[in-house]
Amino acid sequence: MGNGGAASNTAAAKEELLEAVAPLKRGLTATADDKARIDKLASALERRNPTKKPLASDLINGQWELMYTTSESILGTNKPALLRPRGPIYQIIDAVALKARNKEGPPLFNEVSAELIPLSASKVKVQFKEFKLLGLIPVKAPPSATGELDITYLDDELRISRGNRNNLFILKMRNRSVKP
Repeated sequence: MGNGGAASNTAAAKEELLEAVAPLKRGLTATADDKARIDKLASALERRNPTKKPLASDLINGQWELMYTTSESILGTNKPALLRPRGPIYQIIDAVALKARNKEGPPLFNEVSAELIPLSASKVKVQFKEFKLLGLIPVKAPPSATGELDITYLDDELRISRGNRNNLFILKMRNRSVKP
């Protein structure tokens, strides 16, 4: 099979993954079977990753919308339903400046800014710097507010990452020109 076949297989795999996550409210309503299926579909795409050094690629920069995650803290599974994010959740990355910002939509409009510390060509340590509650109230993050993120798939429209707490993140590019 030529490259055209591989490209169409990758496109079909991306479409299948995005269709599978679409009804799951970013993962909030995912069952154990859903999570296993999504992980399998994501793993298949990760094996086809066209960007071997994501942190050196311009494709990483911009505003990404979170389509799916297994992170309970991001989903707010331990919060009352009224306090869970209902609007879009964005991650904005500037790999050149080594900065990132996460923004929640309604009802709370929380944000967090972070510094990125490269650990490899695909992995960063995330040092959270400041939380902004209700989009207004700044709270300095403690030095212990850290994580790691490995970018396992990156193309011009889709990013898959895996965190150090075994969380999966699937994001779709929304705006390349937005900076943190």
